[in-house]
Amino acid sequence: MDSLFDINTRGKSPLAERMRPRSLDDFVGQSHIVGSGSLLRRAIQTDTLGSCIFYGPPGCGKTTLANIIASTTDSAFAKLNAVSSGVADAKKVIEEAKRRLMLEGKKTYLLLDECHRWNKAQSDCVLSAIEEGYIIFIGSTTENPFVSMTKAIVSRCRIFEFRKINDRDMNDAICRAVADKENGLGASKVAIDADAMRHIIWASDGDVRTALNAVELAYLTTSADGDGVVHITLDIAEQSIQKKSMSIDEDMYYDMISAFCKSLRGSDSDAALYWSERLLQAGCDPMLILRRLVVHSSEDVGMADPQALVIATSAMYAFEHIGMPEGKIPMYNAIIYVCEASKSNSVVTAKGRVEEVVAKVKDDNVPMYLRDAHFKAEKVGGYKYPHDYGGWVKQQYLPDSVKDEQFYTPSSNGYEKYLTRAKTIGRNKG
Repeated sequence: MDSLFDINTRGKSPLAERMRPRSLDDFVGQSHIVGSGSLLRRAIQTDTLGSCIFYGPPGCGKTTLANIIASTTDSAFAKLNAVSSGVADAKKVIEEAKRRLMLEGKKTYLLLDECHRWNKAQSDCVLSAIEEGYIIFIGSTTENPFVSMTKAIVSRCRIFEFRKINDRDMNDAICRAVADKENGLGASKVAIDADAMRHIIWASDGDVRTALNAVELAYLTTSADGDGVVHITLDIAEQSIQKKSMSIDEDMYYDMISAFCKSLRGSDSDAALYWSERLLQAGCDPMLILRRLVVHSSEDVGMADPQALVIATSAMYAFEHIGMPEGKIPMYNAIIYVCEASKSNSVVTAKGRVEEVVAKVKDDNVPMYLRDAHFKAEKVGGYKYPHDYGGWVKQQYLPDSVKDEQFYTPSSNGYEKYLTRAKTIGRNKG
């Protein structure tokens, strides 16, 4: 039950905070991990959840779900933020958890926001507490934990990946906030035009917090009309979320993206630059163009020019740190490079072929001489160390069931023509 302090402060909190779901039934999105009958939902309902990490984009419900877990369990819980807490804070929580478990038999959840911000020393201080069961760790982060967090923590947690909230759920969340008389805007008369709603959803890009902040700002800064209605138009929505609406319709938007992608594949720099600029001036998110550029650097260029992926990802990194308008320079640099590079779809072909074979063939018997070091290789046929043979030696690496499969076939374009020759020479040596 909320205290008087909680009730008073909630009324002064931002709309997004006031509308934060407080039960699984009110939770928005993430049906793939908390839907009816899912593992995570069952674990929460039966209070058997182990240590876990929630990761995904901002505003998708990570912290909200952690708070729901804390409020529905019979266990105690402590909450820290990795930005502002350190080893001393964590040790204090652990000591209290130990005492609580020994004296009361009650478990303790440690909820840690922005958990990727903890360094190795901070992470190490909770390892033994997790292993001995003094605390159940729940971390939330926008960063991939396999990259941004220490392996020791990750290996002790179940990882749940959150996705951006889809448009339908975003629409439901906004409508609920507008209608809710206790925590939302329902005590007032608020009307949002359909095009304004669509723009807020589109511009929020799956972030419920951003959407509700925009709705609240529009409500607070817009005077009611003669009927006492706060009318949120497209123009007001654009100002509230600081992003202009697309000046083209949805069909034209996707047609232009398609034209941009096909121009990259077709090696037409002029056309790719033209369609990218048309998209930008129409209000397209520059990161969408850069994400497509990264994909096509592997899908259509691939091993014909491996440098294309490096340049495309570098352009994305540069844009994230520079922004508009200067960020367009490295973006266009990468567009031109990907267009002018030699083309090969061998990576995509290899991907499709290996996925097909692995799905069909269930034999994963690793050849004895390739197994872990505790096997005595010399007694089971002998592993040939390539560097003892000048860097390459003929040897079977695939399981017997697929030993004759060839997934990757280099093209004769660009850098791949050298790979083709090298593989041919290698086979002849064999």
